[in-house]
Amino acid sequence: MPQTLTEKIAQRFAVGLPAGHEVHSGDTISISPAHVMTHDNTGAVMKKFRTIGASFMAAPRQPVFTLDHNVQDRSGENMAKYAAIEVFAGDMGVDFYPAGRGIGHQIMCEEGYAWPGTMVVASDSHSNMYGGLGCLGTPVVRTDAAAIWATGTTWWQVPPIANVDLRGELPSGSTGKDLIIVLAGLFNHDEVLNHVIEFTGDGVVRLSLDDRLTIANMTTEWGALAGLFPIDAVTFDWLSDRADRVTIRGLAGVPSDADGNGRHPRLNAGRVDTLREDIPVADDGAHYATLITLDLATVWPHVSGPDNLKTMTPAVELARRDIAIQKAYLVSCVNSRASDLAAAAAVVRGKQIAEGVEFYIAAASSEVQSDSEASGDWQALLDAGATPLPPGCGPCIGLGMGLLEDGEVGISATNRNFKGRMGSREAKAYLASPAVVAASALAGKISPPEGAGSGTPQGAVTVTPESAAGDVTTPLISGFPAEAEGEIIFCYQDNLNTDGIFPGKYTYLDDFTAQQQAQVVMENYDPQFAAMAKSGDILVGGYNFGIGSSREQAATAFMHRGIRLVIAGSFSATYLRNALNNGFVGLVVPGLVDYLQQKYGTAALTVRTGLQAKIDYEHAHVEVDGRSYPFKAVGTPAQELVVAGGLEAWVKGKIED
Repeated sequence: MPQTLTEKIAQRFAVGLPAGHEVHSGDTISISPAHVMTHDNTGAVMKKFRTIGASFMAAPRQPVFTLDHNVQDRSGENMAKYAAIEVFAGDMGVDFYPAGRGIGHQIMCEEGYAWPGTMVVASDSHSNMYGGLGCLGTPVVRTDAAAIWATGTTWWQVPPIANVDLRGELPSGSTGKDLIIVLAGLFNHDEVLNHVIEFTGDGVVRLSLDDRLTIANMTTEWGALAGLFPIDAVTFDWLSDRADRVTIRGLAGVPSDADGNGRHPRLNAGRVDTLREDIPVADDGAHYATLITLDLATVWPHVSGPDNLKTMTPAVELARRDIAIQKAYLVSCVNSRASDLAAAAAVVRGKQIAEGVEFYIAAASSEVQSDSEASGDWQALLDAGATPLPPGCGPCIGLGMGLLEDGEVGISATNRNFKGRMGSREAKAYLASPAVVAASALAGKISPPEGAGSGTPQGAVTVTPESAAGDVTTPLISGFPAEAEGEIIFCYQDNLNTDGIFPGKYTYLDDFTAQQQAQVVMENYDPQFAAMAKSGDILVGGYNFGIGSSREQAATAFMHRGIRLVIAGSFSATYLRNALNNGFVGLVVPGLVDYLQQKYGTAALTVRTGLQAKIDYEHAHVEVDGRSYPFKAVGTPAQELVVAGGLEAWVKGKIED
């Protein structure tokens, strides 16, 4: 049977497959990824690693540590945490990049870890970015990372796969950021939720590598698990250029070539030539669950938001609405490369940002900043009044200086604008390209750069419906309950993101206790939730539950509050992975969600319904209010994780065996 590019790469990195087994969407497989990246959350993964009883890395060249999130925090506590991670990296022989080197995803590309045709994971939701290089990048959670450190492997269910056919060419002034904003805003009914997206079409060859990285990065916000571009001439041009310019940067334990010439261990001409000889491509006739087409000529500069990515508006239209801004941002892994800084510099050169506007800039890496300084673009931005920040994440994750305050409006070239993510939940955040952000900083209101056009994007979608769950009898392993019961606490909101469930400002506090997690759960969604919830409740949410960051506390905080399980119309697959890896069940029951949304509406963020839900795991249905709703059976691998108490305990058992 023909395979997609995703399936072919997954086949290469699967382990323990039965003889002759061909990997396809829906398969649950064991994988040994080429690399696993962790950043500031390395400290938390270290704790999990020790908890499971591991004492050494199964493959020291597999992990990569990059410190990038809280780099502005110079407190003794954070410096001690960073120092401990560096010592641990040295002890384990792991490649380590200190704070200031740059954002982990950018480093993974610059240093050749995200290699075309390989599978690379990271305990961060924007590992999708590697797909811009034809590398199958997908997020894992912290527990997965610890399991990979200890065993070299973890589990992965091959998602449904979508084909996005890009046709034609972007108009002058439009960018990859505009393209992904349009895709997320035009196809905003979960068409690609939990899919891998493979980008094809004659328009792909006209997209730069930087544009591809931007688009792949924000397939996360579109709801996908990965976004994958083909390995083509654009890819090879970028690789060859990198191979010509990179040098060894003193990585501990990384040898030079046998002849001692110091050639980069990953980005070198020999490896590029080897790739040319065996380029993975999708087979003709491969099956895609969804086909989306988009005419690139109809994609003009757009702005996303506020507070979500499903709403898009042409930048020229927003300019007519006179939406004043107080802050502008050119930061983060999605749009802070040299070409992005150059685009913004071209807009502001010789001009000054508007009075009352703060414009923050941070390069994606120290190398990017050096390149921008050499070109004069960095100085042009500073001369215009921009405030520089160190290479790192910062305000994108709600850390460091320059956060949005109550009542403020910000426009940002970052990848997320969820309420409360970049500061106050009483602020509004819009997303746009670097050029639009720079033009807005000059005007003091949301504005397009000169010459921007406007029009209605033209695209189409064909979806192959998923078969409905039927009558089943599910074998249950010893220790897994046949039934569960509890009162429903209902939160109607669709697209409830992880920042709403567990605020980002608590994410990197490694000593944050279970009790504290329980106290702040849903703080950015409904501050009253924690007080309303009771131990033993069953939470029912809306559709696309748990989108956004890969933080596992968005699942564990519910556990610590005593929530028995979560039901939703659909989930972010990363959220479900977090839940299952902690022995916490999430069930997809759209019929029940539709009933409750109709019954209770949107008058209250949280409702104690008084309704009892009875879960029958053996026959895969839930009974509520005299009605029965089916769900997909909880399979044996999932049951094993629940019975074990999560992936940590499961891996510990494997180590002890």
